[in-house]
Amino acid sequence: MKNGVRAVKFASHSAQKTCWQWKKGKQPSLDLMIVLVASFAKFTAQILPSLFIRVRTKKMNSANARLMTGNEACAEAALFAGMRFFAGYPITPSSEIAEVLAHRLPQEGGVFIQMEDELASMAAIIGASLAGTKSMTATSGPGFSLMQENIGYACMAEVPCVIVNVQRGGPSTGLPTLPSQGDIMQARWGTHGDHPAIAVAPATVRETFDWTIRAFNLSEKYRMPVIVLLDEIVAHVNEKIVFPKPEEIKIIDRQRTNAPPEQFMPYQETDSAIPLFADFGSGYRYHVTGLSHDETGFPTNDQAKIDALHRRLNQKIERNRNSIIHYKTIMLDDAEMCIVAYGSSARSAHRAIRHARTIGIKAGMLQLQVIWPFPYDKLLELAQKIETFVVPEMNLGQIAHEVACATHRNPIQINRVDGGLITPEEIVEQIKNVSI
Repeated sequence: MKNGVRAVKFASHSAQKTCWQWKKGKQPSLDLMIVLVASFAKFTAQILPSLFIRVRTKKMNSANARLMTGNEACAEAALFAGMRFFAGYPITPSSEIAEVLAHRLPQEGGVFIQMEDELASMAAIIGASLAGTKSMTATSGPGFSLMQENIGYACMAEVPCVIVNVQRGGPSTGLPTLPSQGDIMQARWGTHGDHPAIAVAPATVRETFDWTIRAFNLSEKYRMPVIVLLDEIVAHVNEKIVFPKPEEIKIIDRQRTNAPPEQFMPYQETDSAIPLFADFGSGYRYHVTGLSHDETGFPTNDQAKIDALHRRLNQKIERNRNSIIHYKTIMLDDAEMCIVAYGSSARSAHRAIRHARTIGIKAGMLQLQVIWPFPYDKLLELAQKIETFVVPEMNLGQIAHEVACATHRNPIQINRVDGGLITPEEIVEQIKNVSI
């Protein structure tokens, strides 16, 4: 430690001397520059690691505690959930998920593949899932657009898988390194046709961990792709997270058939509207297609069977929407104004309502953790006692439109599409303006 302090003092002295020489118009010698760089290197090697280790040891006083980003938490959560196959193509700001899993998956007996593009990535995880392996991909912006065709295929063929979309500014290449929440509607309607959708939107590193696991559970339970909507802020913020014990984590696996292979029909109707699954390579042979199909999995032109298929695909979610939908209510018991927020915008909104309370404004928040299916009933219930709704989001009003449909009134919108985050101060200012 003393050596490190001496290194700092020497580095400071060297820097001052170098600056003095430049001011006098003298070119510092090469030897002096080398000594200066070396002294700073010595400082970095001796001081920073020891300080960093002491801080981490002091703060992370639990064996299960870690300091990590949202992307890192997402990768670790996927492993907790049992994901053992990842295929993806690196793209900012989601690349750290692939980077972590390239290292961690082989340690867990899994497989990591970097594909040639996002179309192939989505196709690969569908194939791995059909073979019985929990699978995931991660992308952002243009990559999510490229995945849409195969997301539709996974919906039609009822293949469980998880897609992480770390949102950035768009459209097109847009803002590769800056945050956005512009893919909300794409997560619901990105692929063509009438299809079900489940999308979750964490706001913190711990929520990212929890909701990545829940995304796998929902995907496995309902046999469909589930989308995790992060944004660049949540993906890259560093926060302390205390991992739950394995026995505290609920893990759901897909329901598999017990029928003999010769009697198995891959899309046979069940009471839950969710067909039983059979792993490819386990003795079952059946047809999988993106075409409208009957219970055998083969294409059909029978209008009654086509109608039954599409209604069943949607009913398996509609019947269970109350158990899928999830949100947090914060200070809403006596609220006269409701902030509806999600993702990183919910972080700012939470602080804003606390400040509003200190100045006598009764504001509360509905934090959406599951975006799709949307909680229309809850918002309609809130609208019976709350007149004003405010929606902060980093887009031009995608969730605000749904809030208007649910509450039958136009919410106050706070929108940013310039790559900047919505601050608590911006929300507080709107709250004040509305309360006047």
